[in-house]
Parts: sequence; structure tokens; C-alpha cells
Amino acid sequence: MSGSPVLAQLRNVTFAYDDRVILRDVSLSVPRGKVTALMGASGGGKTTVLRLIGGQQRAQSGEVLFDGQDVGRMDARGLYAARRRMGMLFQFGALFTDMSVFENVAFPLREHTDLSEALIRDVVLMKLHAVGLRGARDLMPSQISGGMARRVALARAIALDPELVMYDEPFAGLDPISLGTAAQLIRQLNDAMGLTSIVVSHDLEATFRLADHVIILGPGVVAAQGTPDEVRASTDPLVHQFVNALPTGPVPFHYPGDDVKVDFGPVGMGPR
Repeated sequence: MSGSPVLAQLRNVTFAYDDRVILRDVSLSVPRGKVTALMGASGGGKTTVLRLIGGQQRAQSGEVLFDGQDVGRMDARGLYAARRRMGMLFQFGALFTDMSVFENVAFPLREHTDLSEALIRDVVLMKLHAVGLRGARDLMPSQISGGMARRVALARAIALDPELVMYDEPFAGLDPISLGTAAQLIRQLNDAMGLTSIVVSHDLEATFRLADHVIILGPGVVAAQGTPDEVRASTDPLVHQFVNALPTGPVPFHYPGDDVKVDFGPVGMGPR
């Protein structure tokens, strides 16, 4: 299956947390070698898609494929092998606070390989050099900025030379310089290392500039998928609301509740 143009795919996937349906019969594809943006309103299932691909969650129905293999049917050994081919950058980095920058990046190498310490040192310094932080190797996470922490986390995510890297809100909380640096790194590393990247983000401008392929999730469904230009041109009401940052549309301003007359009726008549 290595020649397939698609690296990850959801086919007719339904997933729910208890009675709350997050994805309903969703199908989407992540092209190999490209940067795919996964976007949509909060609570639409973006992070859930990452969890399904990584095997942290299992779909109630449908197939979640990674390089042609159904992640939901993998045993522990198969899932472990698949995860070694994936890298994950968690929101806000999630560095180990009691480990130095060097030790954070070395962690997956020590955990998953039998490399000598000399080779681990070389690999760690190469990955840190790729994100511009070789000189920060001995610092602790408390001594670096949020943008630097995100770059260290990226070096850790690519330490094992994965085929797929998943980014969960990589731009959240970053200043414009750090955001631009992070976006440029994602693009450069994807192309230089021959990666496939999935970027979950709410930053429309930066993400549309970065991505080759965009998927917009609506409430439990795929509202649009295609190139950034194709998605911008979509006539779907939810996509129009999202790409134009409109406060009203299919995604309501008000959370569902009792009729306003019930709450604001005569004193003593409405619910407490």
C-alpha cells in the first residue's frame, strides 16, 4: 500500500462519547506527502480525528485506515508499530517539565530504539538544529518561551523520522513572529523530510497559506474538502460562515436552551 496517494483515511466513521455523537458517517482522506488542514468550529471533532488515526480512540462503526491498514482492528503490537510511524505535536507542546530540552527530544529515541548514546546525541542535535534550537539543548522548559517550547516539541515529534506528523493547535497562544516561524517550519520539514502532515488549527489565514488540502468539519460531518481556493469558494453555509468569521449562521451564537419567554417571563414563573 506504500504507493497509495492517500496515507490516512476515514471511511463512513461514526464516533460518539456516550450519547453525544461527534462524527456521523464521516469520510475523509489525507493525501500522502501533503499538508492537510483540519478545521471547523470548536467541538466539531477535529482532535477526535487525530485520536482515531493514532488509535487512542476506536470508532463505533466505519474504518480508520493508516497506510491501508485498519487502525481499529490492530492488536497492541500492530498499533505500537503504526504509532512509531507517527509523530504528534500536542497543544502547547506538552514537554516534560523535569527534563532538559535535549532530554525531551531524546526521550522517544531511548524509548523506541536501541541506538547508542553517541548516536542519540547526534540525532537529537540534528533535530534541534532543524528547528533552530541546537543552542538551547541544556535549558529547561521553564527557561524557554512558549514559541520555543512548541519548536522543541516539534523536534521531539520528528525524532523517529515519522511518515505522518499530527499537529493539534500548533499556533495557539503564539505571537506573530513565533506563529510565522512555526508555520514555516511545518512546511519546510514536511517537504524536506517527505512527511505527511495534519494540522488542526483555528488560525484561518496562516493555515490556508500553509496547507495543500483543507478539510472543514461541521457538526459531525465533513462540510468541505479540497484545495484552499476550492474551500474558500464553497457555497456551503457553514463553510461560508467559517471562512468569513461570521458570528451568525449554521453555527449558532446561543447555546440551545428554553425559549427566552420561559426564562424572562413574569417573576416567579420561569425556572430557577
